[in-house]
Amino acid sequence: MSYHGSGYEGDEHVQRHGEVFSPSLLKDLWAYVEVTKPATVFLLVFTALATMIVAAGGRSLPPRLFITTFVAVTLGCAGANAITCYIDRDMDQVMERTKRRPIPSGRIHPPQRALYWGILLGVSSLILAWTINPLTFVLGLLGFVDNVVVYSLLMKRRSPLNVILGGFSGGLPALVGWAAVNNSLNLTALLIASIVVLWIPNHIWNLAIVYTEDYKKVSVPMLPAVFSLEKTIRCTVATVVLMYVCSLALYFVGGFGLIYLGIALVFGLLITVSNVVLSLKPSRERAWVMFKLSSPYLFIVFLAMVLDVLVT
Repeated sequence: MSYHGSGYEGDEHVQRHGEVFSPSLLKDLWAYVEVTKPATVFLLVFTALATMIVAAGGRSLPPRLFITTFVAVTLGCAGANAITCYIDRDMDQVMERTKRRPIPSGRIHPPQRALYWGILLGVSSLILAWTINPLTFVLGLLGFVDNVVVYSLLMKRRSPLNVILGGFSGGLPALVGWAAVNNSLNLTALLIASIVVLWIPNHIWNLAIVYTEDYKKVSVPMLPAVFSLEKTIRCTVATVVLMYVCSLALYFVGGFGLIYLGIALVFGLLITVSNVVLSLKPSRERAWVMFKLSSPYLFIVFLAMVLDVLVT
């Protein structure tokens, strides 16, 4: 009797453990997704896929090429983000904005697991890129190196130019998308990538304005941490104006129609004027609004490219 009783209690314990274990396992797995910064990955992958459609001129893309490029860019962006989260783990533990990320919160422990995870994703991405064509591989490698080495390891903690020099990696997914289709680059591809590169300072500096004290706390020379709010916003406006000019130049160079021109003109004017207003009335609250508007703007501009190519 006692034997069966202890066995029953053991089964009950296993059942209770199973009920707790399943959600816990999902949380553990999600931490490895979260460390890749999926929202950022989504936006960059979208720029790559949109550029593929533009590069194909509206023609149907081979499913294998489309899927391989999609997976390669996704893994590459995710891997780079995971590695940079590992590099920044000491800062993330101190900064209010980042201390709940998987590594500083202890959801990925030891931290080296995030590093190995990022390397695995990055290497897998490059292998897939090589199967597409050598140019795609080189561009993917350049993006990975610029993000991880140039930005995170060399520039982020040393120079206010970190966002400028590290921002080139943001335009590489678009170039990868173009190269995957055409195995070459041209002025249209470079202008598309330039829109993303010039979008990055607006996105990051406006966020950094809100969290200036965080960056000062960890001695990272992000622009608003070393210059005045007014000077930071002037620099941001300059990049936004250049981004707007590139988006309009793309209409003339890339052979787009009125759908793209209308959307790029209206939304570019909206984001530019809003940043000019911010420069006239500087505040952290308005900078936060600009940060929140930046990602939808980039998505809409690339969606406009796709719609224009598919409809006209």
